[in-house]
Amino acid sequence: MNTWQRRSVIYTGVLALSMYAFTVVYQYGMATFEGDPKTFLESFQFVVETFTTTGYGSQAGWDAAAMLVLVIVMDITGTVMIFLALPVVAFPAFEEALSTTVPTAVQNGHEDHVIVATYTPRVETLIGELDSRGVDWVIVEPDRDRATDLYEEGYDVIHSDPDSADGLRAANLSAAHALVADVSDQVDASIVLTAKEIDESVRIVSVVEEPDRSRYHELAGADAVLSPRPLLGESLARKVSASVSTDLGSKVEVGEDFDIVELPVHRGAEVAGRTLAESGLREQAGVNVIGAWFDGEFESPPPPDSVIEPGTVLLMTGRDDRLAALADRTRSEVRRHTSGETVVVGHGEVGQTVTEILDDVDLPYTVVDKEDGPGVDVVGDATDPAVLERAGLRDARSVILAIPDDTAAEFATLVVRDESGQVEIVARAEEAEAVQKMYRAGADYVLALGTVTGRMVASAVLEEEDVISLDTQVEVVRTRAPGLVGTSLGDADVRARTGVTVVAVERDGEVVTDLGPDFRAQSGDELIVAGPDEATNRFTEVFG
Repeated sequence: MNTWQRRSVIYTGVLALSMYAFTVVYQYGMATFEGDPKTFLESFQFVVETFTTTGYGSQAGWDAAAMLVLVIVMDITGTVMIFLALPVVAFPAFEEALSTTVPTAVQNGHEDHVIVATYTPRVETLIGELDSRGVDWVIVEPDRDRATDLYEEGYDVIHSDPDSADGLRAANLSAAHALVADVSDQVDASIVLTAKEIDESVRIVSVVEEPDRSRYHELAGADAVLSPRPLLGESLARKVSASVSTDLGSKVEVGEDFDIVELPVHRGAEVAGRTLAESGLREQAGVNVIGAWFDGEFESPPPPDSVIEPGTVLLMTGRDDRLAALADRTRSEVRRHTSGETVVVGHGEVGQTVTEILDDVDLPYTVVDKEDGPGVDVVGDATDPAVLERAGLRDARSVILAIPDDTAAEFATLVVRDESGQVEIVARAEEAEAVQKMYRAGADYVLALGTVTGRMVASAVLEEEDVISLDTQVEVVRTRAPGLVGTSLGDADVRARTGVTVVAVERDGEVVTDLGPDFRAQSGDELIVAGPDEATNRFTEVFG
């Protein structure tokens, strides 16, 4: 029974009791004070007329003071009951009648669909991947208010409990292609157990927060257990280690001696402040600048007059040795000779992974966290300049923000950049939509947990697609494109229509990387394309 129903029951009980009491008292008063006995029914009729303010009719006119007082009290009570009925009963009834009703079960015969339990911002990337491939999906959300908001925003959602058998049956689990559980480690394990009890054949993907708990999800029956947080930490740490070594960092191997790599441009680098044409990067033999992130905005191809500012992230393809030579031009002179000090803010799962990687490459660091614990050097809030000063920000070369709260991370970015205009800021974001704001706040490189998680889940769920760049800003996908078969890349105008670049084609076991505008795809080819997540999704929609 909901709140409105309880209030209605209570109001009805009080109203009935009041009317009965006034009927008895009125009947007694008429016989005692007026000498005009009335039957119970006649007395009840009078009370109804009073409470409904319709008038007294033939019974009007009393001589005894007690009866006048009784009628006055009855008038006031009836008026109060009427006005009380509006907010307690009438208004909630109208509101419920006009409010959005969220389905409690799938209503359009979903089959071979993906069930997502429950909604988090991390599923947005997955939803985009599913939509681009025409795969149906449904979110099972136990929170009524959130389910209502999602439903009104156009999401395919049902209001039900995903760790209950009834909830999963309402989502038509037995006919589903896969189930994705991404709530918390304990709830996800419960969802897996429930799903396996209903139908053991459905593929179940579980996302864990702590890698040590992966085994329990496997024991529960999960077909794939994903741990995106350590992968995110590794990626952030590699961005720092690559800036002071010959390592290319997060490179994507496409073929033999042919890679795709993101090269962040550091402050004081040789190419910083020059246009793309002036930098001479395009003229380097064996490499190709296929895109660039300018303040979080991706351009492909970047115009020749684009200025390569510190913080620009270049997306390049080519041979290892050529890319390594170019990477040296994106690093600052200071970084080539000293490792400096790295300040790691946040020592959760991501932060701990960062420090493990920095230990492996022998880079010194200082850990800042709000709570004291093993491995924490400075206890305090990173949005406080005094705390950052104690952590050695003045002498630091890099700051890695591994804070699991986007608002706090954005503010910390502003504080760090205000305190030091030269320090490199590598940041973690929870939601993809926060990435742009963190770049605007002054970050040099940002990667969202939602992006990493969505790609990992999509790769585990969609068998026909292989996402080969899980922890980079740009998504690299190996996929088939029937819509391109027999058409040249120039005629198809892939880059202009979708925003991605076809960087290679795998044909008969060999990887072809020399792709000109006259290259034509053949049946059976697997294309390797690179671009932002929304661009690769658009490529699948147009040519998939």
